[in-house]
Amino acid sequence: MILDSFKLKNTLLNNRIVMAPLTRSRAINNIPNELMAEYYGQRANAGLIITEGTSPSANGLGYARIPGAFSDAQIDGWKKIFKSVHEKGGKIFVQLMHCGRIAVSYNLPKGSVAIAPSAVLAVGEIHTDSKGMVGHDLPKEMTLSDIEQVQEDYVNAAIKLTKAGADGVEIHAANGYLLNQFLNPKSNLRQDNYGGTLENRCRLVLEIANKTVQAIGSDKVGIRFSPYGAFNDLEPYHNDVEDQFLYLAKNLKTLDLAYIHIVDQRAAFDAPDFKTDILRTIKNGFEGTIISGGNVQSIEDAEKVIKKGADLVYVGRQFISNPDLISRFKNKSELNDLDPNTLYTPGKEGYTDYSTLTT
Repeated sequence: MILDSFKLKNTLLNNRIVMAPLTRSRAINNIPNELMAEYYGQRANAGLIITEGTSPSANGLGYARIPGAFSDAQIDGWKKIFKSVHEKGGKIFVQLMHCGRIAVSYNLPKGSVAIAPSAVLAVGEIHTDSKGMVGHDLPKEMTLSDIEQVQEDYVNAAIKLTKAGADGVEIHAANGYLLNQFLNPKSNLRQDNYGGTLENRCRLVLEIANKTVQAIGSDKVGIRFSPYGAFNDLEPYHNDVEDQFLYLAKNLKTLDLAYIHIVDQRAAFDAPDFKTDILRTIKNGFEGTIISGGNVQSIEDAEKVIKKGADLVYVGRQFISNPDLISRFKNKSELNDLDPNTLYTPGKEGYTDYSTLTT
């Protein structure tokens, strides 16, 4: 079942295993490059690749060396990646991620400032190449004009990427980044139409999803959520969380999105346990394709995720150290160990030099 093909709207996937979006920080000057094309091409055996978080705008580049999708040079770089994946029969969606308040000026282009729903400082530190670990900047509270600009940035990036050859885009509304910051009452203290009630906190996410669908087609748009997530200084258990995600699911059903991707932060980020069967809640409201996962290290693990209600199963870190992961799963072969010291370093070490069963 896991290794069978799957029809994701108009995109035929070779299997049900999804390579999860994984920040790797190899985009020098925020431009996708040949090394990244080699990395993604090596992993084209996944049914679907969802790329690392990619900023739709200059002020969304919160981390060092993450890629963007707003300049001609960046889009040219992505073309090489799409070609590399497609030549090996793979499918690839680009995850659009605006970091919002998870940012610092040292990682932003000159003239850009961190923005967020409200001027609420995120606890914690972030890596910079020039200063090491530093605290996050206090973000600027977004004006209505800023909100309109962010929507335009997402749509423009989606158009450019799909024209360049991407099979689709994933709107990242999880893990404490900008759109998740609007959803969560700890980071969203607004008193206008984008804050307060759960409907208002969901407004920006739904507006971006709707406009992106109108621009490139619903079959090319997915979205990622992290219910009960506490990563990046968010409140894991706000009172209306189940109602909020059911509301989102039902509204996204009307847009006929390609999928909803549900992150289980318990495995990767040591988040608290879920209080409800939120996967089923979202699936019942959405009635479409659901991606989920968490600590999947074998076909048997993946099948357990399917039994819980998912249609596709994401795998994260195992794809980093095992370019031929699908073959290893199929043959029940031992997996390579991950080198945590090279997760975010520049260069090929710990990136494109992991061995395969044939090398």
